Amino acid sequence: MHLHQTLPAFMNPESGSPTTSHTLSIKNKWPNLNEHVIAMEEEEWDESNISEFTKLVEQCEQTWKPAEEELETINVDSDQLRKELKIGTLITSEQRTKMIALLQEYSDVFARSYEDIPGLDTNIIVHKISLEEGCKPVKQKLRRAHPYIWIKVKAELEKQWNAGFLEVVRYPQWVSNIVVMPKKEGKIKVCVDFQNLTRASLKDDFPLPHIDVLVDNVARSSTYSFMDGFLRYNQIKMAPEDKAKTTFVTP
Repeated sequence: MHLHQTLPAFMNPESGSPTTSHTLSIKNKWPNLNEHVIAMEEEEWDESNISEFTKLVEQCEQTWKPAEEELETINVDSDQLRKELKIGTLITSEQRTKMIALLQEYSDVFARSYEDIPGLDTNIIVHKISLEEGCKPVKQKLRRAHPYIWIKVKAELEKQWNAGFLEVVRYPQWVSNIVVMPKKEGKIKVCVDFQNLTRASLKDDFPLPHIDVLVDNVARSSTYSFMDGFLRYNQIKMAPEDKAKTTFVTP
């Protein structure tokens, strides 16, 4: 590539006549793009390169597709006492047979109601609430809600009461409100607003790992197994000295 620049004429101070204009030529050593393009066009790909490129394209396309899998409902107990579970359909027939046999063998470990939860032995594990020294207890005032919601809350609390999860506490220092979370098919999830109790609790310096780290650790696995524990929080009992801190109020 050549750059041309013409210098304008100027007066010679000695002769008083204009000097001749000069043209300067600057030559830059740019690469010959034509040679490089031709070299790439003439390069031949073998079958391994084509296969690897196709695999990369497929992986990129699958990255943006949502994970969709149809579920199959199976019975892991007798016809009289049905215990239904859902398994994925993207498995081989051999894997399906082994999975159903395994689930049927351990069908007694799956809880279906509050009565199916015996609870873990308190000698093994209990819930404890460690509070900061000098924190002041908080008693939340009862919040209003629609009577229709309270009817559903009452039905849910009666189940927990009959299963032995709840007990009456008199003159507690900590009092929290119930929070109702809507679920599918008109059902509700009864939670408790423990925000004040959480603020006064000692913070854990060793939190659980981030979900993206857990996903990356199993990225190369061929099969995943996701299980949602039934009322897993209630299966661990509260330490006797900390029970009163979890008091909640009802109308």
